[in-house]
Amino acid sequence: MDRTRNRPLAGQVAVVAGATRGAGRGIAVELGAAGATVYVTGRSTRHGRSPMNRPETIEETAELVTTTGGSGIALRVDHSRSEDVAALADRVRRDHGRLDVLVNDVWGGDPLTEWDTPFWRLDLGKVQQLWQQAVVTHLLTSQHLVPLMLDQHRGLVVEVTDGTGEGYRGSLGYDLVKTVVNRLAFAMAEELRPQGVTVLAVTPGFLRSEAMLEIFGVTEADWRDGARRDPHFASSETPRFVGRAVAALAADPDIAARAGLVHTSWDLAEEYGLTDVDGRRPHWGRHIAATAP
Repeated sequence: MDRTRNRPLAGQVAVVAGATRGAGRGIAVELGAAGATVYVTGRSTRHGRSPMNRPETIEETAELVTTTGGSGIALRVDHSRSEDVAALADRVRRDHGRLDVLVNDVWGGDPLTEWDTPFWRLDLGKVQQLWQQAVVTHLLTSQHLVPLMLDQHRGLVVEVTDGTGEGYRGSLGYDLVKTVVNRLAFAMAEELRPQGVTVLAVTPGFLRSEAMLEIFGVTEADWRDGARRDPHFASSETPRFVGRAVAALAADPDIAARAGLVHTSWDLAEEYGLTDVDGRRPHWGRHIAATAP
């Protein structure tokens, strides 16, 4: 695919909520590569870090969007604050009068997730915060921004999740919020289908995010060395892979047929003929099936 010439989203307006890093950044950049104007939102800016305390910023993501051929606009938004999200909706309305694509990728739950801890020992205060951070923010953002799609009777809302809902995710709190995000996509799809707006969920596979690269002690240049620590890492994918899948969905004229379902980066890559930035086409589903005991 010649991505310098193929700009199917030229003229379209997108918001990627939680686009500072990881899947959100990859999705924002690929929507830009497809020609979209992308509002990049999050709490980490060059003027101050979020509680995640990581170096990536929304400004960096917006610049990457513009570099790839789109138009990136960085806006600091705390998606747990209704007034912040309302201001975002007002800005998009003033600038364009409509919204074509909304991606809900707000997370920030890493410090709140207690891995390998039985539920009777979980800190329920952290579970409640995780629910607010990873679920309520998505619903709040959709409440404010979906009305921008209703007048034109079209639009796409993408819920970024982790997993298709099968199998246990290793921590009750994490498992709960990711499963609910899948159900949120289903429920919103049911209500928005008559309005011409499509809602669906998308999951990446083993995501080679900035944080994951650090955990494995590698960079994107030598990431394959991480497989020495965990063989599964050999089947990982960059955030741009799921980004390309979301961009392909946004350009699909038959997108309504996918409403309410959870779609995977690896299956979408095969359907749309996509590859990762290094030319690979990792398939996490086949990898897991082949390595399952």
